[in-house]
Amino acid sequence: MTTPSSTATGKTQKYSLLIGVVVALAASACIFLVLFSRGHFRADPYIKSTLNLDGSLNKGSRLFRINCAGCHGISAQGLLGPNLHQVSERLNDTQIIRQVIEGRTPPMPSFKMEPQTMADLLKYLHSIN
Repeated sequence: MTTPSSTATGKTQKYSLLIGVVVALAASACIFLVLFSRGHFRADPYIKSTLNLDGSLNKGSRLFRINCAGCHGISAQGLLGPNLHQVSERLNDTQIIRQVIEGRTPPMPSFKMEPQTMADLLKYLHSIN
């Protein structure tokens, strides 16, 4: 036989479990939205093709000196633009590519380039960690 007290305890446990499930689902949804907004789940053909290519360190280094060193310094130490040493520890490859091709943070200009050229630059940026 159940008593009013045991029935209330059972309902409280069920509600606690339900609240826990709802909180876990809400947290998962928030994490998904953050990752999605940062480009982790987008199927961008340009990014996909760039990431499927092997970059050339020499070509990437040359590209950096010509297009990036004026703001980021000849050794990527930072001037007007930020220091790029260990940039791949702060940003994933998709974020780096978007920053370069979209110029997401002013005064960074956007650079339109072929996927192979971007793969070369990405290879260089990985090397300066």
